[in-house]
Amino acid sequence: MLWKGSVSIGSKIGSLKGFTPQIGHLVSQMNYVRKTTLDAVSGLTTSELDFLPSREGNSIGALLLHIAAVEKGFQIEIFDGRRPNEQEMLEWGSPYSLGEKGRKNINGYPLDFYITKLEEIRHRTLQKFEMMTDEWLYENRLWDHYPSNNYFIGFHVFEDEINHRGQIRIIRKMMSKE
Repeated sequence: MLWKGSVSIGSKIGSLKGFTPQIGHLVSQMNYVRKTTLDAVSGLTTSELDFLPSREGNSIGALLLHIAAVEKGFQIEIFDGRRPNEQEMLEWGSPYSLGEKGRKNINGYPLDFYITKLEEIRHRTLQKFEMMTDEWLYENRLWDHYPSNNYFIGFHVFEDEINHRGQIRIIRKMMSKE
């Protein structure tokens, strides 16, 4: 099961039971992106998840944990209305930043570890979305010092995932050529 609750995954953007119409549209897009990300990593071994495409690159495992970290950061900032605390920075700082910290600290985990993290984070997002209204999506706010709204910030969560899924697909192709 990809996520708990009444969320279906398909190739259609539309309303979803349990969500207001516009939030349902956002969730249906997030669901499709997540399905394709999970398809892209299906069957990978721990050593494949740890493979570094270059000295400065990120592993597939690190990219998966980064996807979860971006959504976790969204939750903390938007739902909780604060910056990450010290404990959250210890857990999520390396996957959020990637780079040398990610290469050093994110390895040795099986695929189920990453999928569980992605599911746990997404579950909370969906629970919060069930409580929100379409008006909430369009509330103005500053985000990274720029005028924004909750809809754009939610969009950015899965837009970032799409970018990293592309990297994951390229890394898989690189591994198959070795």
